[in-house]
Amino acid sequence: MDQGVASGDGIRGPLLACRNVSKYFGALAAVRDLGFDVSPGEVLGIGGPNGAGKTTLFEMISGFNAADSGEIVFDGEPITGWTPERICHRGIARVFQMNAGFDTLSARENVILANYFGATNRVIPGLRFSRESMDRADQSLEVVGMADKRHVACRHLPVLDRKRLMIASALASEPRLLLMDEPVGGLNPEEIADIVAIVGRLPALGVTLIIIEHVMRFLVQLSTRVMILHHGEKIYEGSAAGMIRDRTVVDVYLGEGTSTRLAHFLSAKAGDAGPAASA
Repeated sequence: MDQGVASGDGIRGPLLACRNVSKYFGALAAVRDLGFDVSPGEVLGIGGPNGAGKTTLFEMISGFNAADSGEIVFDGEPITGWTPERICHRGIARVFQMNAGFDTLSARENVILANYFGATNRVIPGLRFSRESMDRADQSLEVVGMADKRHVACRHLPVLDRKRLMIASALASEPRLLLMDEPVGGLNPEEIADIVAIVGRLPALGVTLIIIEHVMRFLVQLSTRVMILHHGEKIYEGSAAGMIRDRTVVDVYLGEGTSTRLAHFLSAKAGDAGPAASA
């Protein structure tokens, strides 16, 4: 797998780099001096207690709330302080915690809109959607398994389908990096397995992922690397197996019970996948 992107001078580097990024709300440091890289094809899982700064980090990367200090670089280009729409057009999409969509539009119409306005800067929109936008919408709905519901109004979709629709809409904007904020919140185990299958296919489509999630089984089975935040600072970065053995992570976030259950889960997962999974 390609582990870097070529910059203008031929030097290879990460797809996304956060350098000493901080965000303050008054005297409160929501994110403090945080730095990390994400390479193309990676799935970086981010966990941590409520208030750890996870969503604030996404706000800064996606342009909804500018960093107070530090630098965010995407594909070799500084994007710190850019507007959300400019960042989206550059190749970073986001799936939010809350189920979003235009209730009176069909699933397909929602995704067409996402491509039409998310993939390209439309200074003067046309009178009708392009065939390219419609084709891209159909492809994105196929990826998330909603081709048969493309004509259903968004307001009639159950929670699981609305989450799948948000993923399809994000994919339709043709991202290279997708930020997913608690994509399985409020779902039951069977529904979570559905989202696991969808998200697990995305790296093969050329999409790099950063996922925030409290459902740790979901996070550890998809992530190639895990980062844990606490009070706006990074307290762990590395493998899922290393995370559950890290004393600080266990004490401030996982707890002994969750750590033990995750250890059993990872062991069973490694056994099911064969020797390659335990390497």
